[in-house]
Amino acid sequence: MLGVEKNIDGRKCLVLNMKRKLFFSIGVGVILCLGVGFLAGQATQMSVKTWYTTLEKPFFTPPDQIFAPVWTMLYLLMGIAVGRIRHYGIHQQKGKKALYYFGLQLLVNGLWSLVFFGLRNPLWGMVVILILLFLIMKTIEEFKTIDLLAARLLFPYFLWVFYAAFLNGGIVLLNFL
Repeated sequence: MLGVEKNIDGRKCLVLNMKRKLFFSIGVGVILCLGVGFLAGQATQMSVKTWYTTLEKPFFTPPDQIFAPVWTMLYLLMGIAVGRIRHYGIHQQKGKKALYYFGLQLLVNGLWSLVFFGLRNPLWGMVVILILLFLIMKTIEEFKTIDLLAARLLFPYFLWVFYAAFLNGGIVLLNFL
């Protein structure tokens, strides 16, 4: 229940609360997603500061300072979404399937960083990011059957990865073809 009227000092007040289990699920989801983002960032940090700076980038590449805050916000939204699905769908077969797709796309998300930056291979990075886009779409479809809000929380992530795919493709065209 999100809102409850309570009598506090003789006045009716609307008190916002969240079920403890839902809050816990969201917390675990946020920690998981931020953890994957942190690990991917640590694994690729050296290439970002050296190799990546030498690449020719498309004109629509954002400033480097944009990436960390955007990804942090996206990982937060992803964590909230997966926490809601875990809470509302864990006892249903479709909930387990949704969590499977989420876990798979999260692994591929981390894999992209390792391939693109760690292996310094934008061409294979392009292959990985296209797989990631497909998995995000499947995850959104599965989430939609359980919790529409959770599905909607993944739309900014999908749009950013779609944009990142264009950046990845631009780097391949400008540097390797």
